[in-house]
Amino acid sequence: MPDTHDASYYFKCVIGGAMACGLTHAIITPLDLIKCRKQVNPDMYPSMVAGLKTVHAADGMGTRGLYTGGIPTLIGYSMQGMGKFGFYEFFKDVYAGIAGENADRFKVVGWAISSACAEVLADIALCPFEAIKVRMQTSAPGAFPLGLGEAVNTIKAAEGTNGFYKGLAPLWCRQIPYTIVKFVFFEKVVETFYKYVFTAPKSSYSKATQLSVTFMSGYTAGVLCAMFPTLLILWYLN
Repeated sequence: MPDTHDASYYFKCVIGGAMACGLTHAIITPLDLIKCRKQVNPDMYPSMVAGLKTVHAADGMGTRGLYTGGIPTLIGYSMQGMGKFGFYEFFKDVYAGIAGENADRFKVVGWAISSACAEVLADIALCPFEAIKVRMQTSAPGAFPLGLGEAVNTIKAAEGTNGFYKGLAPLWCRQIPYTIVKFVFFEKVVETFYKYVFTAPKSSYSKATQLSVTFMSGYTAGVLCAMFPTLLILWYLN
């Protein structure tokens, strides 16, 4: 019997998604800063560590130093997380309703479709903030404002609304396949835990145990997702 998902359940998914995506991406802003700058100019810093030390020495830890682009990162990925996790659970229920008695038989297809649909919408929310973040991090000093409001006005005045969405197609190409693999792996790992490790009915375990299973499954799925592109490349080369 499938779980009953009401508005409060979707709300929890939305809040959890915002915290999971927004906070984690915001925390690693310094790494993203150096990565983006080296992509634009490979000779800018000899290494990641050298880049971090150089920026910190010159501008400190703030939003004009190592955390340049941190505010749009926090907002954008929080919104992406809200859409990714909230809509994923919503579309899973929609798919199950459409598939009816065949929902369990074709559940992997349902997970893939639901995650793809969720990511399409989530990236629409993320894209404007990603555009702002990238320009903050890669523009020459003084060439682009580092305040969020000024940055929005600058792009809008120069390019209109299109300026915020020029990177949407590449973002979809990157994020949708990744999200499909991530959620399918996650669901399969959860199933495996409850089939081989926690073999009693799921409802018999405490909320803490269920949360631990979810955390372990998410971590494992993340590792598998990181390995998946490498395995595909190796398979193609061989």
